[in-house]
Amino acid sequence: MGDAHRIGVVGLGVISRAYLDTLHGHPAVRVTAVADLDASRSAAVAAELPGVEALTVGELLSSPDVDTVLNLTVPAAHAEIALGAIGRGKNVYGEKPLAATLSDAHAVMEAAARASVGVGCAPDTVLGTGIQTARAAVEAGSIGRPLFTSAVMVTPGHERWHPHPDFYYAAGGGPLLDMGPYYLSSLVHLLGPVRAVIGASSRLRTERVIGSGPREGERIPVEVDTHVSGVLEHVGGTLTTITTSFDGVATTAAPIEVHGEAGTLTVPDPNCFDGDVRLFGLGDTSWRTLPPSAGYVGGARGVGLLDFISADGQRAPRANGDLALHVLETMSALLHSSATGRRIELTTSTAPPAPVPLTTAAEWRGDATRRPASP
Repeated sequence: MGDAHRIGVVGLGVISRAYLDTLHGHPAVRVTAVADLDASRSAAVAAELPGVEALTVGELLSSPDVDTVLNLTVPAAHAEIALGAIGRGKNVYGEKPLAATLSDAHAVMEAAARASVGVGCAPDTVLGTGIQTARAAVEAGSIGRPLFTSAVMVTPGHERWHPHPDFYYAAGGGPLLDMGPYYLSSLVHLLGPVRAVIGASSRLRTERVIGSGPREGERIPVEVDTHVSGVLEHVGGTLTTITTSFDGVATTAAPIEVHGEAGTLTVPDPNCFDGDVRLFGLGDTSWRTLPPSAGYVGGARGVGLLDFISADGQRAPRANGDLALHVLETMSALLHSSATGRRIELTTSTAPPAPVPLTTAAEWRGDATRRPASP
């Protein structure tokens, strides 16, 4: 199999533990270094993981012992870290969104093309059995020709549980840029790319109250719209109505419903790897749950990076930069449409990634008995 692919992790916040649980000890990769603006945090993580070195961000980006930089920083820093890695000839795989602004995302992709390095981007939840089984059903004709779709994400806001939620309500944040990538990436898998959008949004509160952690009770300003709705026109003609909100308490709506000429498909939460896919065919009297037929079984954060590495020129990585760029332009266009009241046509497009065949946890993990990184 050759030498293990060497990974350096930049940004050791909440999500980093999930990635490290997947990657540390995997036979295909070797986590060689970690870095964070808080040096004590990187030192603590390195102390837990044998063979991992704590470095400064600059040292990690320049390290000859790193092939791919895993960028887990806050959205505002995504482009800076990605460009720093690319400028040193390294691949980069990052958390979503690809960058905080569309212009920065274009800069990342253009720099990567010039340097002949790869760019991958979360979410990889869409590679699990939930979205992939739904995609297989659509492509098999289980609902006939898709006509329209709904996508709904409603939550009271992340300040209830996140100890440092400021970035969710600052430029580059908001419900669409935070959670939209899960839904829009899924929709591209299910229905193909988007050609135009119409959007509307609102911001009815000027501050939020942190609900947990050392800053509990602190009030933070809201600088972005916290409810975004819109209509997506897919290139194949299907229309999607999307709602993302930090303003609602709860909803009974399915995360995604795909309505076709011959049936309706409910799709599980795209922020999770699995979940029930249900089908109600024309003439049926009840819903039936489809067994998993595609996707990474028991998927976990980091499986997209493993997929990115295993592609190795034989196929396009499934969690790839072109998809992330198209998703970011779709979100940016929705926000621009909301501000201007105009229908916006997109300038980017992307092919839906290759479907994921049903892949057991033992297969994609490389060793079913491997212990995770958590102490």
